[in-house]
Amino acid sequence: MNTEHAPLRKIAFLGLGRMGLPMARRLAAAALPLTVWNRSPERAGDLPRAASPAEAVEGADVVITMLTDPAAVQEVAGHFLGHLAPGALWIDMSSVGPQAVAALRERLPAGTSLVDAPVLGSVGPAANGTLTIYAGGESADLDRAQPVLEHFGRVLRCGGPGSGAALKVVVMGAVVAGVTALGEALAVADGFGLPQELALEVLGGGPLAGVVARARSRESDFPVRLAAKDLALAGGGRVLTAAHEVLLSHPGIADEDLSRAVEAIRRG
Repeated sequence: MNTEHAPLRKIAFLGLGRMGLPMARRLAAAALPLTVWNRSPERAGDLPRAASPAEAVEGADVVITMLTDPAAVQEVAGHFLGHLAPGALWIDMSSVGPQAVAALRERLPAGTSLVDAPVLGSVGPAANGTLTIYAGGESADLDRAQPVLEHFGRVLRCGGPGSGAALKVVVMGAVVAGVTALGEALAVADGFGLPQELALEVLGGGPLAGVVARARSRESDFPVRLAAKDLALAGGGRVLTAAHEVLLSHPGIADEDLSRAVEAIRRG
């Protein structure tokens, strides 16, 4: 696979939230030509920042967005799409689902392209470059995106446009529903008088080992409200819908990591 391209003149990075800021800092640490934008400009710190999305993307070869949800991406895109340079590549790394990606592609100016590349991992992997990136798009666009995406972690090419966004929905549906179910399973263990640590030890030694490890993580920073958003993107199914409703029933932990949901669900 040939990923050789002319040196980048400018990368614009829009969205400096929990994940976006450490990711942008990785590009800056690699001495890449970077300009950032965020709604709260103080988040940029010492990174070179623009006053608006339009200013950020002016003259950029590559534009990266890392925003909260489909509505946020659509809104910010409305401020910069008309300012994209001819031939610009937009890499959306937000978790928005394939339907939103299709809607974004319909708005692309002629001569520009889009790769959907949501990530799996939390703030720690974002900082040290060990995320997993699910990349979807046209082959030539994925080739262009690859050298940039590799600064963030391992790139898994999923197929054509929207496939990266779709796989992220599938993965998060399974993970978030699994963590939610684990909370209820521990409530059942309580009802039978079984020690929680015994139940977790046995569950962690079987097929649910990954779910138990995620539920016991103290290093992750993925808010429950975003986990619920990812479940909503799956668009239905009785189990995922039920898990979504359970998470929403605990608004007090909306801004805490998903691991906190296990204890909240266990306690009812």
